[in-house]
Amino acid sequence: MYRRLDDFRTQFQEEVEDTLKVLRAIPDAQAGQAVTAGHRDLRRMAWHLVESLVSLPAQIGLMVDGPAVNEQGTAQEPLPESMAEIADRYARAAASLLGGLATWTDADLLKEDPMYGHMVWAKGYSLRALEMHQAHHRGQMTVVMRQAGLKPPAFYGPALEDWAEMGAPVPAV
Repeated sequence: MYRRLDDFRTQFQEEVEDTLKVLRAIPDAQAGQAVTAGHRDLRRMAWHLVESLVSLPAQIGLMVDGPAVNEQGTAQEPLPESMAEIADRYARAAASLLGGLATWTDADLLKEDPMYGHMVWAKGYSLRALEMHQAHHRGQMTVVMRQAGLKPPAFYGPALEDWAEMGAPVPAV
């Protein structure tokens, strides 16, 4: 849970940059790859990240510039065809979220809000949950990227291919 806005801003911006690395590494030709039939493909997972930057903050009083979403957090506009457009919409929504915090104080992070009608979370916890939700789906996307024959970008440490590029031995698999 965050107790200082500056801590959230710093960490969230790092997470946004890592997410943008992933979104920008997915060519449109492979964006239809899903882990298996009946699951979200890369394009849909990427758009879900944009949707979540709007829907969860709305629950805690932050209005974010992004697609209009319904009560389930699903955008009320068509899924963009281009990964570049999704990455751009993600970057704008993330910047809007950070801008919306300008009126908050650290004390606001302790205030509680009903979440999705059945939980009560402190705003600082909600911001942490949003951040972890993004990391969760970003991790899923890197697995699906591998299935699509793509190299995922490095974050939280090197990807397999990065070891050789660094002149280091590749860890045993």
